[in-house]
Amino acid sequence: MSSSKTGGRKPAVRKTTARKTLPSKSATKARLAETKTATTPKQANKGSPALDISDKTVSPPQALAAGQEPSPVVVTASPVLKEPPLNKRALIEEVVLRSGVKKKDAKPVVEAMLAVLGETVASGRDLNLKPFGKLHLNRSETRSNGTVHICRLRQPLEQPRDGAESAQDADISSDAPLAQSES
Repeated sequence: MSSSKTGGRKPAVRKTTARKTLPSKSATKARLAETKTATTPKQANKGSPALDISDKTVSPPQALAAGQEPSPVVVTASPVLKEPPLNKRALIEEVVLRSGVKKKDAKPVVEAMLAVLGETVASGRDLNLKPFGKLHLNRSETRSNGTVHICRLRQPLEQPRDGAESAQDADISSDAPLAQSES
């Protein structure tokens, strides 16, 4: 037996609630402008510094409606990309390219030079190498995995080469035994 009741239940009534809307970008900018004018140095207290938000244009994140795409942001500052550290293999390749000697000839020279530099720093001596710069050791701390050297490296500004040698370079080159002519 089936019942022939119709309309025994009332349909559920949905309550309508006010939907919150996010402020538009122009409203946010207007609010920032009001804040900027309200905190001028004349109106600020003597004890508190004036707020300067003229160069800050970052707005808080806003929720997007369904199907709405985020607006693109233009980045004006370029990110700083740090190059990987120079290892021994790359140093030897660079020396070979600049000097023109064979790799098998350059490798022992570079390794010996690195050993001498390491021993010099370990002994606490300062380095003064013209194209590299002046390395001054401030202090050293012994740790479980090695010694940490706190140092300062000063590199001179590159001087333009006019073809004329400096006075110091001229003295060195005139004293060189190969530069003297036999008469």
